[in-house]
Amino acid sequence: MITCDYCIIGGGIIGLSIAQNLIEKYPKANIVLIEKEKDVALHASGRNSGVLHAGFYYSANSLKAKFTKDGNYLLTKYCLDNNIKINQCGKIIVASNDDEIKGLEELKKRGDTNSVELHWLDTKELKTKYPNINTIKKALYSPTTSTVNPKEVCKHIYDDLKQKNVNILLNTKYIKKIDPSTIKTSNQNITFKKLINCAGLYADKIAQDFGFAKDFTIIPFKGIYLKDHQNINNLQTNIYPVPNLKNPFLGVHFTLTVNNEAKIGPTAIPAFWRENYKGVDNFSLKEFISILAYESKLFFTNAFGFRALAYEEVRKYYKPFLLNLAKKLQYNSNYDGFNTWSTPGIRAQLLDIKTLELVQDFVVQGDENTTHVLNAVSPAFTSSFPFSKWVIENYISKNS
Repeated sequence: MITCDYCIIGGGIIGLSIAQNLIEKYPKANIVLIEKEKDVALHASGRNSGVLHAGFYYSANSLKAKFTKDGNYLLTKYCLDNNIKINQCGKIIVASNDDEIKGLEELKKRGDTNSVELHWLDTKELKTKYPNINTIKKALYSPTTSTVNPKEVCKHIYDDLKQKNVNILLNTKYIKKIDPSTIKTSNQNITFKKLINCAGLYADKIAQDFGFAKDFTIIPFKGIYLKDHQNINNLQTNIYPVPNLKNPFLGVHFTLTVNNEAKIGPTAIPAFWRENYKGVDNFSLKEFISILAYESKLFFTNAFGFRALAYEEVRKYYKPFLLNLAKKLQYNSNYDGFNTWSTPGIRAQLLDIKTLELVQDFVVQGDENTTHVLNAVSPAFTSSFPFSKWVIENYISKNS
């Protein structure tokens, strides 16, 4: 039996950041973090694009808008201060028709509202700065967008937490709630004053054990990139299309990594169980039946255009189709180097089971004993530092 003040479930960026904020706020607190894998950040936090978003995609009243700009600044500073690799290469958002020009203007408006630095580039300015990028009339330039290695960031926080005597238990899986202040894990029971659930793909299941997330379930989406390890494409910056702001995905784009690799992607393919990374690895019949039932309902009702989304995303497994989508963003470029698929990642996307809508914003629920981070999807990595502080102030400390 372990007894602690705070028990955090999940060793992704949110769990690590909450532990980091807690130990700074309460240096004498007994903090335990459990992670079911052999290391931290082995799921979404270590498999994402590594892009530090600037904060202009999100409507002004959203939590994402509230935390992304500040998160970008704080994570950039954290990387620079701690000699963690960062590529401050910026981002260009382009348009291919007049409707997308309107989309660019909406993004600029959101950026202005959120006080995010953005600049217009006309086609002449764009050609001078980035001759291979294709747009009509104009493009948006985001100078504060960067890329990092997300595993390196998480590992640095992990090492720092160990030095501050945070008890991090790897290979320790949450099994079930025993009583309001005790959980059973795969190794031992843990009694706590406060439980913080940051379990990502399983956050809804754990929350439901404690009476929360009654109207939600996680629907997994598989993301994968096509990589050009040598950057034969000569990519100089991140290049994005105008996204469909009605859903939480940003469309196929180019990402320039910290190691000067070029990536095309990601996909957002509906997965059939929560860790459906490859083949039948980690297959769960119970998850398969439940998720397939929800995805079938979404398909037949065509909620939020799910049917078209599913068809489009499955086609991205076909390399020429994915390349053709990316080629719309560039011209006169070499695509011979794009010959390796990345390790897949799974997006733990929350679904409102009453409205059959994908939840766009971060969602947190809790009471005096427990806090549950239910929807920490992109840009959660970028937003992690200020978001974690907000969770502590508004849920954990507030209910003390």
